[in-house]
Amino acid sequence: MKVVTGDGARWIDPCVAERCPDAERVLDGFHIVSWMTDALDKVRKRLWNQARRDGDEKTMKRMRGAKYAVLKNPGDLTGRQEEAFENLRNTDPKGQLYRAWQPKELLRTLLKHPIGQATTELNRWVFRASHSRIPEIVELAKKIRRRRPDILRTIRLGYSNARLEASDNRIKATIRMAYGFHHVTNLIALVMLRCGGPDIRPPQPRT
Repeated sequence: MKVVTGDGARWIDPCVAERCPDAERVLDGFHIVSWMTDALDKVRKRLWNQARRDGDEKTMKRMRGAKYAVLKNPGDLTGRQEEAFENLRNTDPKGQLYRAWQPKELLRTLLKHPIGQATTELNRWVFRASHSRIPEIVELAKKIRRRRPDILRTIRLGYSNARLEASDNRIKATIRMAYGFHHVTNLIALVMLRCGGPDIRPPQPRT
Protein backbone atom coordinates (compact mmCIF):
# COMPACT_ATOMS: atom_id res chain seq x y z
CA MET A 1 0.00 0.00 0.00
CA LYS A 2 1.24 3.48 -0.86
CA VAL A 3 0.16 6.53 1.12
CA VAL A 4 0.87 10.20 0.45
CA THR A 5 0.41 12.60 3.37
CA GLY A 6 0.27 16.39 3.20
CA ASP A 7 -1.87 19.41 3.90
CA GLY A 8 -4.96 20.31 1.90
CA ALA A 9 -3.22 22.39 -0.77
CA ARG A 10 -4.97 21.94 -4.09
CA TRP A 11 -1.76 21.46 -6.08
CA ILE A 12 -0.88 18.29 -4.16
CA ASP A 13 -3.83 16.23 -5.43
CA PRO A 14 -3.04 16.40 -9.19
CA CYS A 15 0.64 15.70 -8.45
CA VAL A 16 -0.28 12.58 -6.48
CA ALA A 17 -2.71 11.49 -9.19
CA GLU A 18 0.01 11.86 -11.84
CA ARG A 19 3.03 10.50 -9.97
CA CYS A 20 1.42 8.00 -7.60
CA PRO A 21 -1.92 7.04 -9.14
CA ASP A 22 -2.32 3.99 -6.89
CA ALA A 23 -1.49 5.82 -3.65
CA GLU A 24 -4.06 6.74 -1.02
CA ARG A 25 -4.16 10.45 -0.24
CA VAL A 26 -4.42 11.43 3.43
CA LEU A 27 -4.39 14.80 5.17
CA ASP A 28 -2.20 15.55 8.15
CA GLY A 29 -4.34 15.90 11.28
CA PHE A 30 -2.47 18.99 12.45
CA HIS A 31 -3.35 20.82 9.24
CA ILE A 32 -7.00 19.78 9.47
CA VAL A 33 -7.23 21.36 12.92
CA SER A 34 -5.30 24.41 11.68
CA TRP A 35 -8.14 25.10 9.20
CA MET A 36 -10.45 25.40 12.18
CA THR A 37 -8.09 27.56 14.25
CA ASP A 38 -7.63 29.90 11.27
CA ALA A 39 -11.40 30.25 10.92
CA LEU A 40 -11.73 30.79 14.66
CA ASP A 41 -9.18 33.59 14.61
CA LYS A 42 -11.04 35.21 11.70
CA VAL A 43 -14.19 35.19 13.82
CA ARG A 44 -12.32 36.85 16.69
CA LYS A 45 -10.85 39.54 14.42
CA ARG A 46 -14.23 40.29 12.85
CA LEU A 47 -15.89 40.66 16.25
CA TRP A 48 -13.00 42.78 17.53
CA ASN A 49 -13.26 45.13 14.54
CA GLN A 50 -17.02 45.33 15.04
CA ALA A 51 -16.54 46.22 18.73
CA ARG A 52 -13.96 48.84 17.76
CA ARG A 53 -16.37 50.45 15.30
CA ASP A 54 -19.07 50.46 18.01
CA GLY A 55 -16.67 51.90 20.60
CA ASP A 56 -17.22 48.87 22.86
CA GLU A 57 -14.01 48.95 24.92
CA LYS A 58 -15.13 46.14 27.23
CA THR A 59 -15.65 43.67 24.40
CA MET A 60 -12.39 44.73 22.73
CA LYS A 61 -10.50 44.00 25.95
CA ARG A 62 -12.08 40.56 26.26
CA MET A 63 -11.26 39.81 22.64
CA ARG A 64 -7.61 40.64 23.18
CA GLY A 65 -7.50 38.48 26.29
CA ALA A 66 -9.04 35.52 24.47
CA LYS A 67 -6.74 35.73 21.44
CA TYR A 68 -4.50 32.80 22.43
CA ALA A 69 -6.93 31.09 24.78
CA VAL A 70 -9.31 30.10 21.97
CA LEU A 71 -6.50 28.65 19.84
CA LYS A 72 -4.90 26.48 22.52
CA ASN A 73 -6.07 23.10 23.74
CA PRO A 74 -7.99 23.50 27.05
CA GLY A 75 -5.36 21.50 28.96
CA ASP A 76 -2.56 23.83 27.82
CA LEU A 77 -4.07 27.10 29.07
CA THR A 78 -2.25 29.28 31.59
CA GLY A 79 -4.10 30.68 34.59
CA ARG A 80 -4.71 34.01 32.91
CA GLN A 81 -5.83 32.32 29.70
CA GLU A 82 -8.26 30.12 31.65
CA GLU A 83 -9.81 33.27 33.10
CA ALA A 84 -10.08 34.78 29.62
CA PHE A 85 -11.60 31.55 28.35
CA GLU A 86 -14.28 31.61 31.06
CA ASN A 87 -15.39 35.01 29.74
CA LEU A 88 -15.89 33.68 26.20
CA ARG A 89 -19.59 32.98 26.64
CA ASN A 90 -20.30 36.67 27.20
CA THR A 91 -17.69 38.13 24.87
CA ASP A 92 -20.19 39.25 22.25
CA PRO A 93 -24.01 39.51 22.23
CA LYS A 94 -24.63 36.33 20.24
CA GLY A 95 -21.78 34.34 21.76
CA GLN A 96 -20.27 33.76 18.32
CA LEU A 97 -16.70 33.34 19.54
CA TYR A 98 -17.65 30.66 22.05
CA ARG A 99 -19.93 28.94 19.53
CA ALA A 100 -17.05 28.99 17.02
CA TRP A 101 -14.68 27.52 19.61
CA GLN A 102 -16.92 24.48 20.22
CA PRO A 103 -16.58 22.98 16.70
CA LYS A 104 -12.81 23.46 16.93
CA GLU A 105 -12.65 21.18 19.95
CA LEU A 106 -15.11 18.70 18.43
CA LEU A 107 -13.04 18.47 15.24
CA ARG A 108 -9.81 18.03 17.21
CA THR A 109 -11.18 15.19 19.31
CA LEU A 110 -13.04 13.29 16.57
CA LEU A 111 -9.76 12.84 14.67
CA LYS A 112 -8.64 10.54 17.51
CA HIS A 113 -11.72 8.33 17.53
CA PRO A 114 -12.23 4.96 15.78
CA ILE A 115 -13.28 5.29 12.15
CA GLY A 116 -16.90 4.23 12.72
CA GLN A 117 -17.47 6.72 15.51
CA ALA A 118 -15.49 9.42 13.69
CA THR A 119 -17.62 9.02 10.55
CA THR A 120 -20.83 9.67 12.48
CA GLU A 121 -19.30 12.58 14.41
CA LEU A 122 -17.89 14.17 11.25
CA ASN A 123 -21.28 14.06 9.56
CA ARG A 124 -22.82 15.68 12.63
CA TRP A 125 -20.00 18.26 12.73
CA VAL A 126 -20.56 19.32 9.11
CA PHE A 127 -24.30 19.66 9.68
CA ARG A 128 -23.92 21.79 12.80
CA ALA A 129 -21.15 23.94 11.33
CA SER A 130 -23.08 24.60 8.12
CA HIS A 131 -26.09 25.73 10.20
CA SER A 132 -24.10 27.78 12.74
CA ARG A 133 -24.89 31.13 11.04
CA ILE A 134 -21.26 32.13 11.64
CA PRO A 135 -19.91 33.03 8.17
CA GLU A 136 -16.36 31.78 8.74
CA ILE A 137 -17.54 28.44 10.15
CA VAL A 138 -20.13 27.96 7.39
CA GLU A 139 -17.40 28.51 4.79
CA LEU A 140 -15.12 26.02 6.54
CA ALA A 141 -17.92 23.45 6.62
CA LYS A 142 -17.95 23.53 2.81
CA LYS A 143 -14.22 22.72 2.76
CA ILE A 144 -14.57 19.93 5.32
CA ARG A 145 -17.45 18.42 3.35
CA ARG A 146 -15.36 18.55 0.16
CA ARG A 147 -12.35 16.90 1.85
CA ARG A 148 -14.44 14.47 3.90
CA PRO A 149 -13.16 11.30 2.13
CA ASP A 150 -9.55 12.36 2.69
CA ILE A 151 -10.20 13.16 6.36
CA LEU A 152 -11.85 9.80 6.99
CA ARG A 153 -8.99 8.07 5.18
CA THR A 154 -6.57 9.90 7.46
CA ILE A 155 -8.41 8.63 10.54
CA ARG A 156 -8.63 5.09 9.20
CA LEU A 157 -4.96 4.78 8.21
CA GLY A 158 -3.49 6.85 11.04
CA TYR A 159 -0.68 8.44 9.01
CA SER A 160 0.56 11.99 9.53
CA ASN A 161 3.35 14.42 8.68
CA ALA A 162 4.63 14.48 12.26
CA ARG A 163 8.06 12.94 11.54
CA LEU A 164 8.61 15.11 8.47
CA GLU A 165 7.54 18.26 10.32
CA ALA A 166 9.95 17.39 13.14
CA SER A 167 12.80 17.02 10.63
CA ASP A 168 11.91 20.37 9.03
CA ASN A 169 11.97 22.09 12.42
CA ARG A 170 15.33 20.54 13.24
CA ILE A 171 16.77 21.73 9.93
CA LYS A 172 15.47 25.25 10.60
CA ALA A 173 17.12 25.22 14.02
CA THR A 174 20.36 24.02 12.42
CA ILE A 175 20.25 26.86 9.89
CA ARG A 176 20.00 29.33 12.78
CA MET A 177 22.98 27.65 14.44
CA ALA A 178 24.97 28.03 11.21
CA TYR A 179 24.52 31.80 11.06
CA GLY A 180 27.89 33.27 10.08
CA PHE A 181 29.15 30.25 8.14
CA HIS A 182 31.07 31.47 5.08
CA HIS A 183 30.22 28.54 2.80
CA VAL A 184 26.92 26.74 2.22
CA THR A 185 28.79 23.42 2.10
CA ASN A 186 29.53 23.85 5.81
CA LEU A 187 25.83 24.34 6.49
CA ILE A 188 24.94 21.24 4.47
CA ALA A 189 27.54 19.22 6.38
CA LEU A 190 26.09 20.39 9.71
CA VAL A 191 22.55 19.52 8.61
CA MET A 192 23.69 16.06 7.52
CA LEU A 193 25.55 15.58 10.81
CA ARG A 194 22.55 16.55 12.95
CA CYS A 195 19.76 15.11 10.82
CA GLY A 196 21.38 12.37 8.75
CA GLY A 197 20.76 9.55 11.17
CA PRO A 198 24.13 8.28 12.47
CA ASP A 199 24.76 9.24 16.09
CA ILE A 200 28.28 10.63 15.78
CA ARG A 201 29.88 11.76 19.04
CA PRO A 202 33.32 13.25 19.57
CA PRO A 203 35.82 10.97 21.30
CA GLN A 204 35.82 11.29 25.09
CA PRO A 205 39.12 12.01 26.85
CA ARG A 206 40.57 9.07 28.73
CA THR A 207 40.68 9.34 32.49
